[in-house]
Amino acid sequence: MTTIQVKSFTLEEYHQLIDIGFLKEDDHIQLINGELIEMVSKGTAHETCLRNLWKQFPKLIEDRGILQSQAPISIPPKSEPEPDFAIIKNRDDNYLSSHPKAEDVLLVIEVADSSIKYDQDVKIPLYAKAGISDYWIFNLLDNCLECYSEPYKNQQGNFGYLNKRIFLHHQFIDLPYFPDLQLDLSKVFPPTL
Repeated sequence: MTTIQVKSFTLEEYHQLIDIGFLKEDDHIQLINGELIEMVSKGTAHETCLRNLWKQFPKLIEDRGILQSQAPISIPPKSEPEPDFAIIKNRDDNYLSSHPKAEDVLLVIEVADSSIKYDQDVKIPLYAKAGISDYWIFNLLDNCLECYSEPYKNQQGNFGYLNKRIFLHHQFIDLPYFPDLQLDLSKVFPPTL
């Protein structure tokens, strides 16, 4: 009887695949828990929400943090997700020497329609285990913002967030780490057709 084993990649091996040209920028591949995950194409509502985030966040954050979109966050030893949007700490070298790590992240945001279950079932434990304090999902299916905070580990060794709050598409939300700043969600969610 033959046993099939799946190859699990480390961050170092993943970067080697990029360096030798096996993986290319337009491949839309992310390393999640040691697996190479091909990300699906994004629909118009997803892209509209992302464009709206790019309109709102620079005005709010200004130079208090760095904004990045669909860019890597290194989570050793076996993950390097590229969340739809993130606010990271300012750093003198502007992350030229390395991708941001979990301790550099102030807020991670995913925009979800067809990926909602993956963003809830896989990304929540991934970000919580890394110690990322705040994770938001713009849930385009239910037209609400899911806000997760306070990562924890239970007795079975599973990771998650202690707090989950739901904000409706027309509400305002205070930004983590910037309590003096509020985001108007009606300016982010795409209008329903």
